[in-house]
Amino acid sequence: MAEYLLSLEDIQELWPLLSPQEKVESLQFVPRHLAEDFFLSLSAHDQAELLLNVPPIDRRSWVRLLPPDDVADVLQSMDKTHYEDVLPYLDDQTRKEVSALLAYAEDNAGGLMNPRFARLRPEMNLDEAISYLKRQTREQIETIYYTYVLDEQQHLLGVVSFRELFSGKPDLKVKDIMRMDMVKALDTMDQEALSRLFTKYNLLAMPIVDSENRLKGIVTIDDIVDVVNEEATEDIQKLGGMEALDTPYLKTSFFRMIRKRGGWLVVLFLGEMLTASAMGYFEIHIVRAVFLAMFIPLIISSGGNSGSQASTLVIRAMALGEIGFRDWWMVVRREIFVGLTLGSILGAIGFLRVIAWQGLFDSFGPYAMRVGFTIFGSLVGVVTFGTLAGSGLPFLLKKWRLDPASASAPFVATLVDVSGILIYFSLAGILLHDVLFG
Repeated sequence: MAEYLLSLEDIQELWPLLSPQEKVESLQFVPRHLAEDFFLSLSAHDQAELLLNVPPIDRRSWVRLLPPDDVADVLQSMDKTHYEDVLPYLDDQTRKEVSALLAYAEDNAGGLMNPRFARLRPEMNLDEAISYLKRQTREQIETIYYTYVLDEQQHLLGVVSFRELFSGKPDLKVKDIMRMDMVKALDTMDQEALSRLFTKYNLLAMPIVDSENRLKGIVTIDDIVDVVNEEATEDIQKLGGMEALDTPYLKTSFFRMIRKRGGWLVVLFLGEMLTASAMGYFEIHIVRAVFLAMFIPLIISSGGNSGSQASTLVIRAMALGEIGFRDWWMVVRREIFVGLTLGSILGAIGFLRVIAWQGLFDSFGPYAMRVGFTIFGSLVGVVTFGTLAGSGLPFLLKKWRLDPASASAPFVATLVDVSGILIYFSLAGILLHDVLFG
């Protein structure tokens, strides 16, 4: 019996480090059935890479392992110029199904659905229905969670559970046991909204219909898991202050990485230039009261941190469907009070720090109390503004039909830096007027 040089575990561990050609060659060292299981477990991007690098003579057998919705995902992950390297290897029915799926937007329910599902006619008796389901399963259906009842025009009439189908009397008809109250989604529904429906109703599969209630396909829970991972990854990357990557990290080219990250860095840098300009405007304050400079990082970082917290909480709540634009005033009002409270806590700590240093080192002379109140008031103001900006900006972006995740933590922090300088030195100018202008 031949020995294989590599185990499947070895290939899984080495896979991210291998070149495309090495990946193809590595699968030759494991039994075919294991290689097929491994291929089916790969991401659409990796499957596309493998299909484009296997010899054309082997491409047919690999691509025909995939159901139509997975083939569509693979094609959407590659350049359109490569479509003809894959489509000719599909059978006629699958090619038509894949072409229909590609007509939908990638992030719509129609782009996720599998057009192969278990279907029955309402006038069938239960014995006929069971026999018909067996034939469908042998011919084309791989996954059966529910059985859908359709009329001759493919309109969705109801759904039948397997328990009712197998336990019912043989002479009963499908229409006698089908349930007409079911959760369904339009083929144009956004994938994020679709994932929330799955979570709300704890479903394994959902029928996808067009505007005339014709059943076009089903979306299964494994597809939704991929959607949730994709959406979470995209939001996290945007929260980091960059454009979302369209490909895995190690698969993203150097220049594409620069383009995705450089744009936002330039925007943030220009924003920080406003901070530098604000500090330049208050230069005379710093010269006449040098001790004010030591508190600048403390003031602006506290406001940035509070704003980052607020934006992260609001963006995530929006993504989970916990809040919508209608809730903006409730959220903003809540964050104002949260900001005032958190600012007062930090302000009290800052005030005590000033008094402690005055007692130990006489750092502020006769102005210690006024410096303390300046720090206290500035922290209250900056932290409150930070929470207000962090919670309000996602709603503004949503109103402008932009992704709320673009209100990233670095962006909010940069915005708060400028306001922090203005609040801090304006308050200092009021409470320490004789020191700064005397």
